[in-house]
Amino acid sequence: MKVLITGGTGYIGATAVEIMRSLGYEITILDDCSTGHADTVPTGLSFIQGSLLNPTDVAQALAGVEAVVHFAGKSLVGESVEKPDLYHHVNVDGTRILLDQMHQVGVKKIVFSSSAATYGEPTQIPIKESAATAPTNPYGATKLAIDHMLSAESAVRGLAATSLRYFNVAGALHCDRGWLTERHNPETHLIPNVLRSSAENPLKIFGGDWPTPDGTCIRDYVHVIDLIDAHVKALESLASPHHEIYNLGSGDGYSVRQVVAAASTALGYAVPTLDSPRRAGDPAVLIADISKARDGLNWIPTRGIEAMVADTVASFK
Repeated sequence: MKVLITGGTGYIGATAVEIMRSLGYEITILDDCSTGHADTVPTGLSFIQGSLLNPTDVAQALAGVEAVVHFAGKSLVGESVEKPDLYHHVNVDGTRILLDQMHQVGVKKIVFSSSAATYGEPTQIPIKESAATAPTNPYGATKLAIDHMLSAESAVRGLAATSLRYFNVAGALHCDRGWLTERHNPETHLIPNVLRSSAENPLKIFGGDWPTPDGTCIRDYVHVIDLIDAHVKALESLASPHHEIYNLGSGDGYSVRQVVAAASTALGYAVPTLDSPRRAGDPAVLIADISKARDGLNWIPTRGIEAMVADTVASFK
């Protein structure tokens, strides 16, 4: 199967490219490299360095394609609050162009990398797909808008679509070109920042008195390799015109202190931390219910926080 991967030079997209080509998929990448890295593209692979906002670039990338795995888009929550119009333009308008071009050339299958940010502040934990969607930031709102677009495309144009919603991705993949790992600027993710902490710049732990077993917040993490496995299973399950939504995650979550402990083990020394006051608006626990993905996609995560941290440590060396 020939598949277009949008955002295929980013952290998650590049990992998808590597895993899917090893499984025998013929891959085309579309990415403007605004946050990705062209040096992740394997030699000889079809790569269009272009934008979702340019219909000509999108049409070129869709040539001969049978399905799309859609990662492209802006994804920083803080930046989305500062630049909501930009996020709507790139994420929502860009996806609109992608879907219109897919319709023109008859591509009827798409897997979308959505987000658990679509749920906002849930009232029940773990979060089910049936939970109310009330995003608390423009980033989450754009992901929800795209999910709504996919439902409409399925009903009106016969699209077979799956949205995968998840919180935090971690870990790395080693391939013949080295490690495919997180290379964000700025870096907002916990695990890379844990690994970069020092006595002069310790990791701040925001609150040690949360109603959790060790007093620190619990969040859901999934290894990037497990995440791509879910995308492949979702792609293979696409059949009739329908839009399905699945949550992905660990199923039980990890506390900040558990992440720090795993990093300390992998590094061989105690990670410096600084106990700090709680941050306003932080929920104590955010965990996804992944039973629907288990039953509908035959997917379960196989790599825990220790593997996520150990792979990240190895990729940073």
